[in-house]
Amino acid sequence: MSGHSKWATTKHRKGAVDKARGKLFAKLIRQVEVAAREGGGDVNANATLRTMFAKARDASVPLDTIERAIKRGTGELEGVRYEAVSYEGYAPSGVAMIVECLTDNRNRTGADIRSLFSRNGGSMAEPGAVAWQFDRKGVVLLPKSVGEDELMSVALEAGAEDLADEGSDWMLTAAPSDLHALKVALEEAKIPVESADLEMVPNTRVEIDNESTAKRILRLIEVLEDHDDVQNVWSNFDIPDEILESVEL
Repeated sequence: MSGHSKWATTKHRKGAVDKARGKLFAKLIRQVEVAAREGGGDVNANATLRTMFAKARDASVPLDTIERAIKRGTGELEGVRYEAVSYEGYAPSGVAMIVECLTDNRNRTGADIRSLFSRNGGSMAEPGAVAWQFDRKGVVLLPKSVGEDELMSVALEAGAEDLADEGSDWMLTAAPSDLHALKVALEEAKIPVESADLEMVPNTRVEIDNESTAKRILRLIEVLEDHDDVQNVWSNFDIPDEILESVEL
């Protein structure tokens, strides 16, 4: 599993996501707004908006708040104009990282991200130095209570590319354009879905079995994710579950 996915799932189970619910809402609303601006306000015709809309609803963002964000994106309502920008870098032990941001001031955000890397044991990299180690995929996490045969029979017909055993979860991957159809097929089959999102999935991983190093990597991720402009932090660490579970939030 991508480092981000595994860590995000661990945080969710430990209740940490609820502590930052207001900040999460703000980030999701910004994602909806940008998706509407770039691809139009029709969720049926704009796959990215459809995904962001579902993500916001799953997080209990009020429907009227989402609709206003769509209208700001399409220009029906006035709002700040955000642009998407990504930064690449390394965490301790050479762990590759991609930081996806939505910002109204690229210079400010770039300086902030560089400072967060340098103050927390990481370093920024040139564009392209890290990105080749990742592929954008639709990722669906499901509980292990679902039988493998049952899951495969539904998932393969709905466009899933791969099923991986991630210890406490199943992870399905699919092409980004197939994510929505895959999620709908699973829900129609009454198969519980823990999460469904577009992610940057690493094609190589760095194994981390030292607790001190793991904490430094996760600390860097935490401070980056806490920045208002940061939407996602993707990484290629592979940290054992027992170490992830031991980290205090």
